Amino acid sequence: MTKITQSETLFYNSPAENFNESLPIGAGRFGASVYANPVEDALTLNEDSVWSGGFRERNNPSALKSLDKLRYLLLNKHFDEAQKLIMTDFVGLPANCRHYMPVGKLSIKLNGVEAYQNYARYLDLQTAVASMRFESNGAELSREYFASHVDNCIIINTISTRDNLDLRLFIDGRDDYYDLNRPYDDNTLIYTCSCGGKDGISFLCAIGVKANGENADVHFCGNQLCAKNADEVMIAVSIRTSFYSEDYEKLAINDVKSALDTEYAVLKQRHIEDYQSLYNRCSLQLCDNSGVDDIAKITTDKRIERITQIFKDNWQSEKSLAEALQNPDISQDNKLIELYFNFGRYLMISASRKGSLPMNLQGIWNEDMWPAWGSRYTVNINAQMNYWPSEICNLSECHETLIDHIWRMVENGKKTAAEMYGCRGFCCHHNTDIWGDTAPQDMWIPATLWPMGAAWLCLHIIEHYKFTRDKEFLRKNLPILKQSCLFFEDFLIEDDEGYLISCPSVSPENTFMDENGQSASYYHSCAMDMQIIGALLRDTVKLAEEIDEVDEDIADFAKMYTKLVPTRISKNGTIMEWAEDFEETEIGHRHISHLFALYPDDAISLSQTPDLAQAAINTLERRLENGGGHTGWSRAWLINLWARLRESQRVYSNIMLLIGISTYKNMFDMHPPFQIDGNFGGSAGIAEALLQSQNDRIILLPALPLQWTNGNVKGLCARGGFEVDVVWENAALKSAKITSKCGGTLKLCANANVILRKNNNDETMAKGTDFEVETQIGDVFVINIDEYSN
Repeated sequence: MTKITQSETLFYNSPAENFNESLPIGAGRFGASVYANPVEDALTLNEDSVWSGGFRERNNPSALKSLDKLRYLLLNKHFDEAQKLIMTDFVGLPANCRHYMPVGKLSIKLNGVEAYQNYARYLDLQTAVASMRFESNGAELSREYFASHVDNCIIINTISTRDNLDLRLFIDGRDDYYDLNRPYDDNTLIYTCSCGGKDGISFLCAIGVKANGENADVHFCGNQLCAKNADEVMIAVSIRTSFYSEDYEKLAINDVKSALDTEYAVLKQRHIEDYQSLYNRCSLQLCDNSGVDDIAKITTDKRIERITQIFKDNWQSEKSLAEALQNPDISQDNKLIELYFNFGRYLMISASRKGSLPMNLQGIWNEDMWPAWGSRYTVNINAQMNYWPSEICNLSECHETLIDHIWRMVENGKKTAAEMYGCRGFCCHHNTDIWGDTAPQDMWIPATLWPMGAAWLCLHIIEHYKFTRDKEFLRKNLPILKQSCLFFEDFLIEDDEGYLISCPSVSPENTFMDENGQSASYYHSCAMDMQIIGALLRDTVKLAEEIDEVDEDIADFAKMYTKLVPTRISKNGTIMEWAEDFEETEIGHRHISHLFALYPDDAISLSQTPDLAQAAINTLERRLENGGGHTGWSRAWLINLWARLRESQRVYSNIMLLIGISTYKNMFDMHPPFQIDGNFGGSAGIAEALLQSQNDRIILLPALPLQWTNGNVKGLCARGGFEVDVVWENAALKSAKITSKCGGTLKLCANANVILRKNNNDETMAKGTDFEVETQIGDVFVINIDEYSN
C-alpha cells in the first residue's frame, strides 16, 4: 500500500474524470496519463518523437528583397504599412511547422466490476509509481503504473485477492490515423502508424500481457487482448519510432517480450533505483503551517481548494495578499508548496532524460491530435522556462536534451538567416519542432517575426557551463554560440547615435500605442532583443577567454557589445519596453519581456544596478495592478523576478496564487489550457528564494518568506560548480554546507555574520557576511552562525 506523505504523494479518493485530473508517468522519451478508473481504466500514451509529417521548407522567398523596405517603414514609424508587409512577405510558407501528437489511448476493462468501494489513487513522487486500490465483490484490488527508463516500457500491474480477474484491453484514440491494430502473437498486440509527409515518423506500439493464477488464461478477441481467471495481470507497453531507429518495430516487440520474461518486482525495483538516482539528489523540508493535525489525509485536490479559498477571502491586490498572508491565523499549507516543488522535479525526470527530445509545451503529456499551439517548442519563453529548475535543482543531465536540440536547428537556422535576412550565422523565430524548424510561425503580428529564439536557447548552453564548469562541453558548443553571434553581427544596424539596433523588433507578445493612438507591435531595438543579444555577446566573449579560444570573431563580438542600446527607464519609472516611451495597449500583459535582464539574466540587480532594479519593481507593480500574472507560466515568472529583487513576501504570495488559481487538480499548470512551463517556473522560483548565484556570488536565503519559519534544503546547485545545503530557524540562516565540485573561487553572501570552516575542521577560514575563498575539487565548507557577532 502506498504510504501517503504530505509533500511526496498526490492523493485522491475518486478516479480522474478528465485529462487535467489524470496522473502523469514518464521515462523521458515516453509516458502516459493515468485515469485510474476501476471499471474502465484509460491511459493516454505518448512518445516524444510522434509528430505530424516531416520537415517543411518554410522560409519566405520574399523576405530578403523586402527587408530594406520593412526597415524603412519601421524606422519612419509607418507601423500599419510595415505590419501588412510582414503578413505577406515575412510569414512562413506554410504558416505552421509540425505539431506534436499522442500515440493513442489504452483502455483496460475489468469485467464484473460495476460497483466499488474504499477507492483511492496515488502518485508517489518518491518512487515515480502511480497506483489505485479499491474493493469490489468481496475482493481487494490494486493496480500500479510506472514508466521504466531502464526497461523502455510502461508497466501496469493489477492484483486481486481472488483469482477472478477478468480483464480485457484495447487501444485506439487516433481517429483514423493509424495503420495496424491487431494481434502479433498469442499475448502481444501491435498498433502502428505512419505519420505521413516527406520523411514522416512511423511508430509501433507493442502491448503484451502476462497473467498469474492456477487457471489463468491470456487470449485475443479480435484486437482485444484478454486475461481471465487470474490473481495478477501484468501489462507491458513499448513505443518505438523511426525517428530514433530503423529497427523500431523489432525494438518495441523485444522490449515487451523482455519485460514479460521478468518478474514484476524486479522491474519495479530497477525502475525505482534508476529514478531515485536523480530524484534523491535534492530535498526540501518546510515547516507545517496548515493548522491541520494530519494534512496528508486531505486529498490533493482539496488541499489546492483550501489555497484557492485563502485567495478568495483575502484578495484585494497581489500586494495586499502578500501582507494578509503574514497573519498566522490564516491556515496555509507549506507542505503543499513542498509537494509542488517536488512535483516539478518529478516532471523533469519523467519528461526529459538523456537521449530524449526536450520537453514541449505539455512536457510529453498530450491527449489531442490537434493540441493547443501544436504542443510545439515555443521559444519566446515557454521551452526555456521548462528548463529553469534543471541546473539549480541538481538535474543537469535533464537539461542536455534542450541543448542537443539546438544542434538540430543550426543548419536550418543558417538557411533562415541567409534566405530571409542575408545574414551569416543562424537564427530561429518563436517556435521550433522536432525537425529543428526555424522559420516564422503562425500569422500573428505580436509574435511571428521575432528572430531571437535561437539566441535565447544558446543562453542555456552558457547556463549549463556556468553550473558545471565543463570545459570540454564548452569547447564543443562554442561554435554554436559564435554562429548565433555572427547572425547579429550582420543583422544589427547602426542608428544615428552610433548604437547597434535590431530591426524589425517585437516585444513578445505585446503591443503598444503609437503617437496617433494606433495599436502596433513592431519597431526597433525592443528591450528584450537588446538584453538577449547583450547576454549572448557578453558571455560568449567571456567564456571564449576562459578556454583561450579568442579569435577575430570574438574580438568583434566584444566591440559589438559596447555599442548595444542600453536598458532604459521610462518617464513613469518603469523599464522601457520599446525603443521609445510608448504606452502599452494592455498594461497587465502576461509577458514581462523587458525584465529578461533581471531574470533569467543578471544584468539588472539590486547590488550592481539599483536604479534599474527599482524600475523593475515599478514595472512589476504596474503589471500586477492591472491584471498581470493571469496565466500560470506568467505567475511563475513573477516568482523568480520577485526572488531576484529579494521581495520574500511577494515571492510567497505569488507561489500561493500559482497554486490557488493556476493549478489543476492533478497539479498540472493551468495557462489555461494545460501548459507545463508554469510547473517548472514555479519549482525554479521556490529554489531561487532559497539560493541564488548570479553576478558571481552565492547568496544564501535571499528571499526566504516569513511563513517558511523553519526548514532545510539539500542538494541545490550554484553557478561555479557548487552544491549547497542550507538550514534555517526562525526565518534566518542557522547553518549551511557547500561542496566544491569543480574547484575555483567561492564568493559567498550569507546575509548574516557567519563562521566558515573547511571539511569540519575547527580552524576558522573566514568570518563575516561576505567573503571569498579558493577551493579544490571535493572541498566541503561548513558555515555556522557567529553567535558572538550577531
